[in-house]
Amino acid sequence: MVKKSQVIITQNRKARFDYQIIEKLEVGIVLNGAEVKSIRKGRVALNNSYAIDKKGEFWIKNLFIDLKDYKKGIEDLDNIRPKKLLLNKDEIKKINLKIKQSGFTMIPLDLHYNSKGFIKVLIGISKGRKKSDLREYKKQQDWKREKSRLEKG
Repeated sequence: MVKKSQVIITQNRKARFDYQIIEKLEVGIVLNGAEVKSIRKGRVALNNSYAIDKKGEFWIKNLFIDLKDYKKGIEDLDNIRPKKLLLNKDEIKKINLKIKQSGFTMIPLDLHYNSKGFIKVLIGISKGRKKSDLREYKKQQDWKREKSRLEKG
């Protein structure tokens, strides 16, 4: 969970609407220098990104990082290259068990700095919502908003 000393860089707001988050994990991510510079400027997008398992390692796909200010040639620009997630073996086994048995997916919820200043990813182990569930979720959110307005006024 995000603590007070952590600064959120970007969030995937649509993920909380489209998916029912079961569990959250804070993991490290392997980045190169240009990607870190671009993330520090806020030129990153999490929407449509997801994590997959490749040979016992987890990778984030479709994480867009704008590199146009840092790379010279067009051939150097690989804005959505897969990025490796840093997890230990026990965490990988635990997540793989959930994903394979229950049909869960891994969605990045936000990118943030931890207390030491490292860039971390908050991964949500989640299950997709059906259309009827989405309507119900929307009703609940509207009711919470209306309730807080009534309590204030």
